[in-house]
Amino acid sequence: MDFSEYNIDDFYDETFHSNNCVRDHYKYIFQRFKNLSKDDFNRRKKALNKGFRDKGITFTVYNNKEGIERIMPFDLFPRVIPANEWEFLEKGLTQRIQAINLFLYDIYNQQKILKDKIIPTSFIYSSSNFRREFMNFEIPHSIYMHLCGVDLIRDHQGQFLVLEDNGRCPSGVSYMIENRLAMKQVLPQIFPRIGVRSIEHYTTDLLETLHYISPKEKENPTIVVLTPGCYNSAYFEHCYLARKMGVEIVEGRDLLVRDFKVYMRTTQGLKQVDVIYRRVDDDFLDPSVFREESTLGVVGLINAYRSGNVTLANSIGTGVADDKAIYPFIPDVIRYYLDQEPLLPQVKTYLPYLKEDLKYVLENLGNLVIKSVNEAGGYGMLIGPNSTKENLEKFRKKIIEKPRDFIAQPLISLSRHPAFCDQQFSGRHIDLRPYVLQGKTVKIVPGGLTRVAMVKDSLVVNSSQGGAVKDTWVLN
Repeated sequence: MDFSEYNIDDFYDETFHSNNCVRDHYKYIFQRFKNLSKDDFNRRKKALNKGFRDKGITFTVYNNKEGIERIMPFDLFPRVIPANEWEFLEKGLTQRIQAINLFLYDIYNQQKILKDKIIPTSFIYSSSNFRREFMNFEIPHSIYMHLCGVDLIRDHQGQFLVLEDNGRCPSGVSYMIENRLAMKQVLPQIFPRIGVRSIEHYTTDLLETLHYISPKEKENPTIVVLTPGCYNSAYFEHCYLARKMGVEIVEGRDLLVRDFKVYMRTTQGLKQVDVIYRRVDDDFLDPSVFREESTLGVVGLINAYRSGNVTLANSIGTGVADDKAIYPFIPDVIRYYLDQEPLLPQVKTYLPYLKEDLKYVLENLGNLVIKSVNEAGGYGMLIGPNSTKENLEKFRKKIIEKPRDFIAQPLISLSRHPAFCDQQFSGRHIDLRPYVLQGKTVKIVPGGLTRVAMVKDSLVVNSSQGGAVKDTWVLN
C-alpha cells in the first residue's frame, strides 16, 4: 500500500511524527500494511465486510431515505496505544468513575456538595435527568453508574481530553469486540507478534458486575437485558451482549410485576428477575410512574425497584452525571470527593445558563461549538466556524430562549489517523470511547471503540452521520 501522498497537515497525527517519521509503536503495523498490495488489501477488506454482513453487525440510521439498517463501516488500519499511555488513561478513567459514583450517591442523599456550594443547586434541580423522587433511596453497594463509556479526544498537542461521559445507556462495545474478532481473521499473524492485549473478556467482566449488584446478594441471580426492541439503533448490541453473557434478552411485554417482584414469562412459567441491564431510558421504564404512553417498560417496575427486589443497571437518575451542563463541574467533583487533582483534563466549557458565559457565547457564536445538553450521536450540535449565518441565528434564538439547554466549547482539532478512503490512505479525525465497569472493583477493557470521521475535514465521528470504526490495540 502506498503512503507517499499521505499528509499530516497541521494536526496531531497518531501514526506519524511531524517530520513524517513513523512513531515507534506503529512501526511494525505500518510496515505490514505498506507491504500489502492494493489487491490483497481490498481482498481482506471485502472478506471483513462479508463477515460483518453474515453476522448481521449493523446499526440503524433513522433519517436515511434508502433504508434504516446498515453494515457497520470498518476501517482496516488499527489504532495503536502504547502501554504507558494506556496505563495513564486507565488511572484517569478509574478516578473519574469513582468520583462520579460518589457524586451520584451524595446528590441523592445528603447533598453535601450542594450545601458546600461546589456546584450551584440550580444546575442539579434543573437537569431533566435528575430524579427527585429517588432521594434517599438505597441501592446495592451505593453504586449508581455501573457502566460508562467515556469519550476521549486528543488536542493539537497530543494531550488526551475527556469530551463527555456516557452513563445512561452507553453503546458500541459489541462493535469493539467484533472489530477485534474480524481483525484476527484477516491479519492473524500480527497479534502474537506485537503483543496486543485481549478485550474478549469484557462480557465476562460485565456479567460479574451484574452479579455483584444483585439485590440481597443472591448467589445465582437471574439477569436479563431489557431492550426497546428490534427497531432500536443498538438492537444488534443488545442481542449480542445477552448471548455472550448467556442471559435472556427481553422486551417490556416479556416482564410483569407481582407482589413488588419482577417476573419473566418463560415456557416453564414465571421466573423472578433479580438484575435488569436496561437499554431503555428512565422515561420509558414504567408507564405508571414516568411516561404513561410508554409501551417499552413494565407497569410496577419502579415499585419493585423501590422495594429492593430488583436492581437496574445503570440506576435511575444516573443521567444527571452525563448532563453536558454538569460536565464542566466534574474536575471539582474529583477534587471534592477524592481530594485529588483530575488526571484527565477536559475541554474548556461555557454555560449560557450563567450570565457572564451567555454574553461571551452570543458574542463568539461563530467561533464555538454549541451542543444541546441532552442530545447524542452528533445531533443538536452547531460547529460555528463551519456554519451558515442562518443556522447561527437559529441557534442564537434557541440559546437566548433556553440557555440551560446548551453548552459551548472552543473548536478542538481532533487528532488524525490514517484511514482508507477513495482507494488511498489519508488522514481522518478520530476519537476513543473506552468502556468502564464499576462493580466490586473498577474494570476497564484495554482499548475501546475508536470512531473515525470518514468525511474529509469532518469532526463528526458518529456512525449515524458517516463515521466508521477501527480496532483499538493496546500493547503489552
